[in-house]
Amino acid sequence: MMIKLLEFVPKDQILVVHASLGFMEWPGAMELARDQAAAAGVDFIVAKAKKSFLDMVLKRYQERPEVPSFPSPKYRQCTSDLKRGPITREVRRYAKANGFDRIINCMGLRAEESDNRAKQEVYKPTVNNGKAGRYWYNYLPVHDFNTTQVFGTINTADQLPHWAYQDNDRLSCITCIMASAADLIHGAKQNPQVYALMCLVEQVTGYSLHASMRRLPDLTGIQPDYSLLNEYQDLVSKFSNTRSYRKRIPVMEVAA
Repeated sequence: MMIKLLEFVPKDQILVVHASLGFMEWPGAMELARDQAAAAGVDFIVAKAKKSFLDMVLKRYQERPEVPSFPSPKYRQCTSDLKRGPITREVRRYAKANGFDRIINCMGLRAEESDNRAKQEVYKPTVNNGKAGRYWYNYLPVHDFNTTQVFGTINTADQLPHWAYQDNDRLSCITCIMASAADLIHGAKQNPQVYALMCLVEQVTGYSLHASMRRLPDLTGIQPDYSLLNEYQDLVSKFSNTRSYRKRIPVMEVAA
């Protein structure tokens, strides 16, 4: 996306913002974004949420055990709280510090990716438009690109995509709630610790992470290796302790 923007936007008017996903992020994603920004000569900042993906899951699990603990396609708290919110906060700070009163929020959403994204307007004002004397718009510069055009543009610019795209269709969280089975399998093989942790959280909460409502081992065919979780012991303890004190909810099973 930045490759296309640089064709008509001055470098000193471009800011690259990377939303950090913490341990759920594919290794090397932040470094690639940083290095590409540096090579292009544009500013780069990292937007970090004040909570993690597991913080959200644990809070939901503690406060509302009767509902699924994980985000869903309809209620994508992971996107709003870990990406959109922190990015908006950092862009606002940058604009104030550098005297910008017109913000064009450029995103790489493409029509080919889903029916919902196909319906997105290419250019429109945001809910922040007009606040604090700033004009704020969303812009989708590669909305009409297909996958071949995306990688062709990267190749023509003598750049490389993130290494996970060798097998992945999309690149977000390692175990994204909307990932394909193939992407989840690749994520499990390349990041066995994160995969094991998410499988354990599924087991403790009793809910499935994936939008299909199928458990990760069922989707991937890969059994987690829980012996890898030593460095995540504090997180494991949080969920285990919550489970011990959680009020049991009676469930009636109906045979069809």
